[in-house]
Amino acid sequence: MTYRIAICDDEPEQAEALKSIVSEWARKNQNSCRTELFPSAEAFWFACGDDSAYDILLLDVEMTGMSGIDLARRVRAEGSRAEIVFITSHFEFVGEGYEVDALHYLMKPVAKEKLFAVLSRAAERLAVEPPSVIISCEDGTVKLYESDILYVEAFQHYIVIHTREKEYRIKENISAFEQKLGGDFFRTHRSYLVNLKTIICIRRTSVTLDTGAEIPVARGKYDDINRAFIAGN
Repeated sequence: MTYRIAICDDEPEQAEALKSIVSEWARKNQNSCRTELFPSAEAFWFACGDDSAYDILLLDVEMTGMSGIDLARRVRAEGSRAEIVFITSHFEFVGEGYEVDALHYLMKPVAKEKLFAVLSRAAERLAVEPPSVIISCEDGTVKLYESDILYVEAFQHYIVIHTREKEYRIKENISAFEQKLGGDFFRTHRSYLVNLKTIICIRRTSVTLDTGAEIPVARGKYDDINRAFIAGN
């Protein structure tokens, strides 16, 4: 697996030191990493605020302007499930990480052994994360967890992926997109792909999702979707 890691720190020497440790950890553990440096929270947000495909974020808590904690809140609000590690000089900030499900706090100067341990723990958690799919859309490169997808709707030259938070429009054939997803999805209609876990009611001509949305069921699909729904529950 290639881990995509962002280091956000307004102290260039600290950022480079962290990057060096990350590279050493990757070599030692035979992992592949793409590590990107950002000199401020604003720089990260401007460049990648709509990009939820990062796996690990190393965020300095006390930066000029937006703090690392405020950045983490924004990232979480966008649906990112990245493993967040805060870097700080002061213990009093530690309690603020709980609301954004931070993995760990590391005190400056960061000890190599401690960062190694935290990165390995992050890798363990990422190894058992829910299935996901990477898409490219107007918002940028986005990692969508399958459990967040309600249904997919096909139009002439594109599809719309409906999630609980927002909709994503991408240029892709619905059949090709279906091949990227796991067994929790069922093609109810040539133009609709539905997450079986979100269905609360099945009728001859439609299914109702837990959001209240009604998705059409094509003729002859009723028995198949019933079997798939029962098998998945």
